[in-house]
Amino acid sequence: MASTAWPADYRILDPHVHVWKHDPAFPFAKEAHPPERDATPEMLLALMQANGVSKTVLIQVIHYRYDNRYTLATLKRYPQYFQAVCRVDPLDPAAPDDLSRWTEQGFRGVRISPSGNASGDWFRGPLMPPLWKRCEELKVPMTVLAPITRMPDAEALIAKFPDLTVVIDHMADCPVDQPRELDKLIALARYPKVFVKVSHTWSLSRRPYPYLDAQEHVKRLHHAFGPERLMWATDWPIVEQTPGASYARALTVVRDDMKFLNDADKRWMLSRTIERVWPFPA
Repeated sequence: MASTAWPADYRILDPHVHVWKHDPAFPFAKEAHPPERDATPEMLLALMQANGVSKTVLIQVIHYRYDNRYTLATLKRYPQYFQAVCRVDPLDPAAPDDLSRWTEQGFRGVRISPSGNASGDWFRGPLMPPLWKRCEELKVPMTVLAPITRMPDAEALIAKFPDLTVVIDHMADCPVDQPRELDKLIALARYPKVFVKVSHTWSLSRRPYPYLDAQEHVKRLHHAFGPERLMWATDWPIVEQTPGASYARALTVVRDDMKFLNDADKRWMLSRTIERVWPFPA
């Protein structure tokens, strides 16, 4: 795929997108309420080409719950462009074995998403350590989508498995009007295998592009983690649900409009950090 956007001495990689399609061959979960529109890999590939993004990590969308077959089909159809992260049922004792099975088929990593309330209390339960241990054994990253309030619970698991690569999604969605809460995420900087996705600036912000209030979070994370453990992400197509936000702006806000970042920072955050977690072939 030829890049048609900003020239750079590195390839831009996106570590977080979702794909889905209304297709009876890949039914959505019964309790799911997916959008009427599709988010197909072909739509994504067009956006990647238009914005100079070379490779992408597919994150299993919640609409399918733990049936990863559509993402797997996409991965197998376009292996030159994608890697993928699966989901497994955190309430199922067989989840570690399910992870092994999906990993054998090509997935590289798993995502869990504990809620901020009691419905996510399984995050502190007995089924988590076996799943995290299996991740560590398989040498695939654990990706955590959780609100900032759950970061102490994440730390309890991270401390037990310090050799496991852990990626915290979307800056733990810390509200911009609660800057002290970000300390709960910053506390994880002491663990050298914890990475953070610098994303959702567009949904967290209460200001228009370039989301200067949310950029204050990024500045603090940059100071705490360094660019070597931060990565941008579009979260396409979810990004398009916020008025004024887009795939292109999810890139330009980091590449062009975070004025505190230098060229070396951006080389890490747009490319090299992602390669540390999800190495892509040349």
